[in-house]
Amino acid sequence: MTNNDSRVLRAELLSFDADPGEDDAPAEGSVCHIVDGGIWIENGRIHAVDDYARLAPELPEGIEVIDHRGKLITPGFIDSHVHYVQLEIMASYGRQLLDWLNDYTFPEECRFAARAHAEALSEAFLDEMLRVGTTTAQVFCSSHPISVDAFFSASRQRDLRMLAGKVLMDRHAPDALCDDTLGGIRDTERLIGDWHGKGRLGYSLTPRFAPTSSRAQLDATGGLMRNDASLWLQTHLAENTGELDWVAALFPGSRDYLAVYEQSGLVGPRSTFAHGIHLDQAMRARLAERGANLAFCPSSNLFLGSGLFDRLAAREMALNITYASDVGGGTDLSGLATLKAAYQVGQLRGQPLTAWQGFYGLTLGNARALSLDGHIGRLAPGMEADLVVLDPAATPLLARRTARSRSLSETLFALMMLGDDRSVAETWAGGRLQHRRAA
Repeated sequence: MTNNDSRVLRAELLSFDADPGEDDAPAEGSVCHIVDGGIWIENGRIHAVDDYARLAPELPEGIEVIDHRGKLITPGFIDSHVHYVQLEIMASYGRQLLDWLNDYTFPEECRFAARAHAEALSEAFLDEMLRVGTTTAQVFCSSHPISVDAFFSASRQRDLRMLAGKVLMDRHAPDALCDDTLGGIRDTERLIGDWHGKGRLGYSLTPRFAPTSSRAQLDATGGLMRNDASLWLQTHLAENTGELDWVAALFPGSRDYLAVYEQSGLVGPRSTFAHGIHLDQAMRARLAERGANLAFCPSSNLFLGSGLFDRLAAREMALNITYASDVGGGTDLSGLATLKAAYQVGQLRGQPLTAWQGFYGLTLGNARALSLDGHIGRLAPGMEADLVVLDPAATPLLARRTARSRSLSETLFALMMLGDDRSVAETWAGGRLQHRRAA
């Protein structure tokens, strides 16, 4: 008899050991590709990965072998910036950022004062994420502590590795969403105590963006970061030109938008700044020096007309880039859709995204930038068993295209361009089957 938590998944396997670089061919040693491989899972972790022919003689008698030949298994996708509380306002008529916040976002987030609503949307959001193959995300909740409790509770019940935090806002938002400056910090401290480090959960300090936090609130958030280096931080930076003008008026003593955060001690190796479109190279260099990352949200940037992210300018400064859906400003939760939009943005800038760079970004790249690569992002012994099973023949059109693929890179690129939730046959998280595509 074997342990019920032991099984093997057999399929074509793809994982990354390093950044593949920008060339059409990946850098030597960066890609681990096994045409007919096996992943041996034990108690939520990967026990072994190898060619199936070599692995098979080592397997315990009677262990379950799930045959996915014809499909491709990669590490579970990671989304570095997403607002779960905006799920139901996706596809709201696209205004520019600040109008969109006032017309749609703030009224929607007021609903999360109700526990029942927060619990229902947490479950719906996680269902959607797993359906598109995303097993980890860094998540904005609302300013209501109950929105965080509901999200973390639902995530822990499913044994997911998730980062999240309560939005901090003490000005320039509806009264129903604004914190008392220090009250919001006290709520955050309670939430950290209840959830940070519990199971596979981590707390991300979440000042929405500079205009909706006073200097006192930003400084207090920086104090929390200094007191506990294991916390994460997420906020927004330089998404929209109108936003830049507003920040300059609100913080006349700061030399630029990034300096507002620097002066409060919010820029560090576990800090994610969403968007980062309107930056100069000196600002990118300052972010890189401190080990922070920019979350590239291409579908959102296109939808709201915010601008075209300069990916290669960031890479030139050795600045970490992550890939994110944003939602609701974004148009799709799917990591594949994010890569499709990233490729399109890149084409308009003369810097197209290769399939190697895209799939690295959704897996090991995002894991490294979020300081999670010791747990997730690779198919390797000891890693947590968060996996996505992709079907290159999921739709008639995709099947026609991939049937003509002459290489793995062509198949990956076709998945980037033509894939969607139907391409995700199964999603595994913590060694458990958490989603299976309907027949």
